[in-house]
Amino acid sequence: MSTLTQYVLNFSVNFLTAFVIVRCIYYPQRRSQKFVLTFLGFNTIIFILLNFLASIELSMGVGFGLFAIFSILRYRTDPMPSREMTYLFILIALPMINFVMLSQSAYLEVGLTTLMVSLVLIFLEKGWGFHFMASKSITYEKIDLINANKYRELVADLEERTGLFIHYVDINKINFLNDTAELKIYYEENRNNPES
Repeated sequence: MSTLTQYVLNFSVNFLTAFVIVRCIYYPQRRSQKFVLTFLGFNTIIFILLNFLASIELSMGVGFGLFAIFSILRYRTDPMPSREMTYLFILIALPMINFVMLSQSAYLEVGLTTLMVSLVLIFLEKGWGFHFMASKSITYEKIDLINANKYRELVADLEERTGLFIHYVDINKINFLNDTAELKIYYEENRNNPES
């Protein structure tokens, strides 16, 4: 197999791996295009850069140091949430793993690694084995129910008004001047939305 053919094949395997993670695991959870370009762009350029570094015979340690710097980059105007930073780190590390394995023609290991990483991400995104709650911050005007002895009445009133099955309520701030309170309610998202 010629060098050019090998390069195109390796590039395709790496990009397909990244595309599957972004399109089939990350995107369905967020439905946002905000970080798709970042993830796939970083992944692609790092794979190409690794090929370049290998061709000029720099050590893998130098390359890893370079990508360690990339992995802690944060866009000054728009900081990334921790979930997106996790995906970015995975998609930065993935071309390095793919490059090493593909340069050794370890195609079975590349496939197995892709499968394992994808399964872990799916498992974590679906929250299997975990029970998460959603929360909302609200301004509440029935100040007479903001009382330790009337907690059940408060929860019942909030459930009736919001239609949510509320587990607990945090009282963040009380404004006696305006007779309002800032509350944070915690509820089971899946229980209130049977279709999800």
